[in-house]
Amino acid sequence: MLDEFRLPALYQVPSGGNLSDLIHQNAERSPQNAVLARKVDGRWQDVSAAAFLAEVHQAAKGLIASGVQPGDRVAIMSRTRYEWTLLDFAIWCAGAITVPVYETSSAEQVQWILGDSGAVAVLTETDTHAAVVESVRESLPELRRTWQIERGGLAELAAAGAEVADATVTERRATLNPDSIASIVYTSGTTGRPKGCQLTHRNFLHELGNVTARLPDLFVQGEGSVLLFLPLAHVLGRIAPIATAISGTKVGHVSDIKNVTAELASFRPTLILGVPRVFEKVFNTARAKAQSEGKGKIFDQAADVAIAYSRAQDQGGAGLVLRLKHALFDKLVYSKLRAALGGRATHAISGGAPLGERLGHFYRGIGFTVLEGYGLTETAAATAFNPADKPKIGTVGQPVPGSACRIAEDGEVLFKGPQVFTGYWNNPAATAEALQDGWFATGDIGSIDDDGYLTITGRKKEIIITAGGKNVAPAVIEDRIRAHPLVGEVMVVGDRRPFIGCLITVDEEFLPKWLELNDRQPATVAELREDPQLLAALQEAVDEGNKAVSHAEAVKKFRILDTVFSEENGYLTPSLKLKRNVVLKDFAAEVEALYQK
Repeated sequence: MLDEFRLPALYQVPSGGNLSDLIHQNAERSPQNAVLARKVDGRWQDVSAAAFLAEVHQAAKGLIASGVQPGDRVAIMSRTRYEWTLLDFAIWCAGAITVPVYETSSAEQVQWILGDSGAVAVLTETDTHAAVVESVRESLPELRRTWQIERGGLAELAAAGAEVADATVTERRATLNPDSIASIVYTSGTTGRPKGCQLTHRNFLHELGNVTARLPDLFVQGEGSVLLFLPLAHVLGRIAPIATAISGTKVGHVSDIKNVTAELASFRPTLILGVPRVFEKVFNTARAKAQSEGKGKIFDQAADVAIAYSRAQDQGGAGLVLRLKHALFDKLVYSKLRAALGGRATHAISGGAPLGERLGHFYRGIGFTVLEGYGLTETAAATAFNPADKPKIGTVGQPVPGSACRIAEDGEVLFKGPQVFTGYWNNPAATAEALQDGWFATGDIGSIDDDGYLTITGRKKEIIITAGGKNVAPAVIEDRIRAHPLVGEVMVVGDRRPFIGCLITVDEEFLPKWLELNDRQPATVAELREDPQLLAALQEAVDEGNKAVSHAEAVKKFRILDTVFSEENGYLTPSLKLKRNVVLKDFAAEVEALYQK
């Protein structure tokens, strides 16, 4: 194992460069190249580099005419859609700073983000979003202008900026340099108020310039395409439009994740950017469909063969018998799964949470390699990722070229490089705590192997110490248990307790299917909490999770909760991380019940 690993840069940020340069360069080099696609009357319609630049300039001129000055903060509160990306680049062309706001944010959260950032303007999408902003507007003296996308906001901007000269936009762009702040992205935060991460133009350009250079076959101008359905308020979703702008590939936006399957079929991307839950859902849905058609055993055999086939790639290759089985299941099962993912993509990039080794091998085994990466808001998303030519399933890959990763004495993962943020907005104390001698302390525990691949084992602050003194990283076993289709969320407990236990919520979407497959009448979770068959099924999930850890770390008992963990009820952050302290507080009685004799 290594204490530190670094890679040389493959891309250098141009001196004086900024993110607005990307769309200007694309329009100059290949004006007719399709760089985006948008839905018009239910059909995908390509947008050329020249047309996109013209729309961006219209919006930028409107912002300038409305009084937005260089360095001003302008917020966007919207679902993932074409206009989000357009406005992001328009704000930069006006010399200003983008402040993303989750479209699910409460009035209190909106008030904090707009107030703390000092936003002078906000662009909302719907009447609901506009109403939330309006409800707190009196407490935001610096907020001067608002526009609404679904109420003609872009047309208003275009009309307002009709008399602004092109030269004015050029002058505004010239006020920016690589070290200018491009965006203040507020961490979703599992505790306390969100902190605003100052991300510069250099942060994004260095990271995504090097990512696309390391993955040249996945970002191909005029041929590659990415379908984006992650929230653009989250930094992982934000990197897709920038990466495609750097490479000249095409990006499409999906507002509702429920429509992803249909949109994959119609858009047919060559690359998918997702989170583990998406890939878990694809697997579980396919398995449930096979079971309902009486083909469950065939699917499970196919899954086992795919996993074995992938593992064999790391051990010299598959033998003849395994290759023959793999070829058979490719016709029967794998080809259909690839078709469900659009039919063209051979790779996906996954981040936001651990994928799980078994699922990683399954996907590579069916001919669809999920390249797991790792990053935080403070590192402008991906600060480590698996290369397409040499992925290591179960790791989050190597550091972004031009940066370094180090393991501290206590096992904490540290990063240094041009992708690391410059600090927290208006919070020097938190900045000093996070950045020490140029190294960013991630708060995660991990290790680096001899080839420089990083493995994350858990959060430093989430380490559980049992009564027997055993240190347990919850994420390892939680990720394995959560992979079961019946499991919605799972939280391991046991700090200062005699053994490890966990709380489990049931996946509301899969429960009806499970009842049907088992010839059971419809029922609620509340009615089934003590049901022997459901308990046995969830015990299988726990047993599978326990395979990943030692006996001392294994879950000995679990409790089913008659609820779900969601962002709406306050148990998950917008980036779907558990608010463990909230769960522990609200379900203290359930935890106690685990340890009653």
